[in-house]
Order: sequence, then C-alpha cells, then structure tokens
Amino acid sequence: MATRAESMAVALPGLRAVRVRSDEPYVGVKETFLISRFETGVSEFWSHGRTWSGGPGSVIVFAPGDVHRDVRRDGPVNYQLVGFDGPPGMTRRLQSCLAVDDPRGRPLHRLLDAVAAGADRFTLECALAEAIAAIGAVDVPALEPRRPVRRALTLMRERLADPLTLDELADHAGLDKFHLCRAFRAQVGLPPHAYLTRLRVAHAKALLAAGARPKDIAPRVGLYDQSQLNRHFRRIVGMTPGQFSAKNRQASPARPPVGSRA
Repeated sequence: MATRAESMAVALPGLRAVRVRSDEPYVGVKETFLISRFETGVSEFWSHGRTWSGGPGSVIVFAPGDVHRDVRRDGPVNYQLVGFDGPPGMTRRLQSCLAVDDPRGRPLHRLLDAVAAGADRFTLECALAEAIAAIGAVDVPALEPRRPVRRALTLMRERLADPLTLDELADHAGLDKFHLCRAFRAQVGLPPHAYLTRLRVAHAKALLAAGARPKDIAPRVGLYDQSQLNRHFRRIVGMTPGQFSAKNRQASPARPPVGSRA
C-alpha cells in the first residue's frame, strides 16, 4: 500500500490539509507548521531528542525545520494534517504528541474538526487563531537544541545557497567538528550534511512553486549542478524538479498541498 495522500478542500487561503494513509516508515524535515492527528493506528517516532508515541486521537505539532523519524508503526496509520506558514515571528513553543484527553490540544482538535467539516473561511480563521495561541502557550525549552547546534542551524540557513564546509560550521558553532557532528545528530535527528540537503531541496520546492524554471534552481540552492539537484530532489520528494513544477502548474492557482507528512 505504501503511502496515499488525499488533499482536502479548505476555504481559508494559506491553510493546507491532507488525509494520509501509510504503512511505510517516514524520515523527513518539516517545511511548514503542521498539526497532525492520528485517526487510526499507532506510531512511535523520534523528534527533538526523544521518542514519542501516538495513537487514535493524539495530536502532534511540528514547526519548520523539525525532523521526524519513525521508529515503529503498528500496522497502517491514518492521520489528518493541517499545514500553515504561521504569522511573522511565530516560534514553536509546544512540541509534543498530545493525548486525546490533554486539554492543551482542544484548540488543535477544533481546527482539525473544522477543516474536516468543510467550515467556512471565517470559522477557519477563528479556529486557526485559537490553535496558534495554543501552540504559543506552553514553553518547553528543554526540547530546543543547545547553543552550539542552534548556531550551526542558523549558519546553514544563512548560507543555504553558498558552499559550506564542516570546519566553517564547527568554527561558527564553537565546537570541534567531531563533537558538533555527534551533538547535531543527537539533537536535530540527522547529520549536518543530510539536514542541509533537505533544507536546500525544500527551498528548491518553494522556488519552483513560485514559478522558477527547474534548470535555474541548482545554483540558487547551493547544489553543484542540475544532476545533483535531480538526484536529491527525486530521493526526497519522489519526483524530479520538472515533474514537481508541472504538477504545481496544473494545481494553480491553488497552493500545492502540504509537502511534509507526519
């Protein structure tokens, strides 16, 4: 069966929703804020230095750049995803897998229920505002990477389109490269080179969605040539940049569906 995703119609621009059924493990980096709810099935996954367990009714919150790596799935998993970019300055302060009876998750359930019910734009605007307030209401600082890794992440984002060496990254982070690689993998969930590649592919997707030509993308995202871009893009996205661009044109004027699974 692998993975099957079905886009859901939403009346609020900028809000994207999909229903997903999957029995295959997933590893990825989130590109937007995501609220995900398990409908059926049980999954254990790693994020932010620990393993979480989710079952029917559990709600997960992810922010852009979060790594999600499945550890174990108990049969096929069905879930609903809602993705949004978030207001300027929004940061993730609630990163958890909230049980169905956790009161912190109530505004998130209301948003997911409103999307599933095909609610009108005003209703969705209110539900999204409540959900964003809930995400910002609980501070969990222990889940954030420590300062050296945060500095490395910042440099990666700033140098996305430029060549970057491990020595430069380690010097900026204030750790030797051996300790940085170990700390980065432990706190972020991927080694530095793999995380940077996924950031670059995510930026390539954004450029293509904005109308850039596939042949112009590679140097703008820090990859050597079209061949390297095609290889990484196909491996991570499941299609070539040209195929993604064509699919995006067919979907216009609507924005493409949520690009990161739970």
